[in-house]
Amino acid sequence: MSTFDALSVVFDLDGTLVDSEPNYYEAGRLTLAEHGVPDFSWAEHERYVGISTRETIADWRERYGLRTSVEDLLEVKNGHYLRLARASTQVYPEMRRFVELLAAEGVPMAVASGSSPEAIEAILTGTRLDAHLRAVVSAEEVPRGKPAPDVFLEAARRLGTDPADCVVLEDAVPGAAAAHAAGMRCIAIPYVAAQAGAPEFATAALLLRGGQREFTARAAYEWLTRSARPV
Repeated sequence: MSTFDALSVVFDLDGTLVDSEPNYYEAGRLTLAEHGVPDFSWAEHERYVGISTRETIADWRERYGLRTSVEDLLEVKNGHYLRLARASTQVYPEMRRFVELLAAEGVPMAVASGSSPEAIEAILTGTRLDAHLRAVVSAEEVPRGKPAPDVFLEAARRLGTDPADCVVLEDAVPGAAAAHAAGMRCIAIPYVAAQAGAPEFATAALLLRGGQREFTARAAYEWLTRSARPV
């Protein structure tokens, strides 16, 4: 009997499994520049880490007074992002190793992301992570994106598991809040170091304040072993 018989693991994608934020930033910068907003900075981009693309663009329209529709802006940004993602998306090496350790134990795994279905598919296929996943959920497939729990609850439903038996890996404040709202334990790996002290991260079962620099597959695997719920 596996140590992990009652466990499922749900991964956020961007900034957690893969280092895609630079591509999202560049796609956003290009999109805004084409619509009369120059000099979109990385610091400005950081406020949207963990928020769905659609909700990000809706905020842009208000913040920058854009007249173009959300749908049209979404199409432009996704076009830029898909081109960049297909050219170069890096999986965090320790995350790939962690996925492989869990796969060897037969642990059901899913991705629940704020990105579009097309962007998720492009990344998972290009990085070959899709081979290890039983379910993939985009925020565009549920009523509300993070910090609402919808994407995580849908991932649990598709995996056929109880939310209480799921552990989420997340890099962003909205995702940590969503995991807590879904009744799931969370391993928090903050992408934006300055946000590590946010109260949402304080709800995590395990908080790695150093982000990806602090994460190791073996340590995370051993933590899961120690904290596995009895079956």
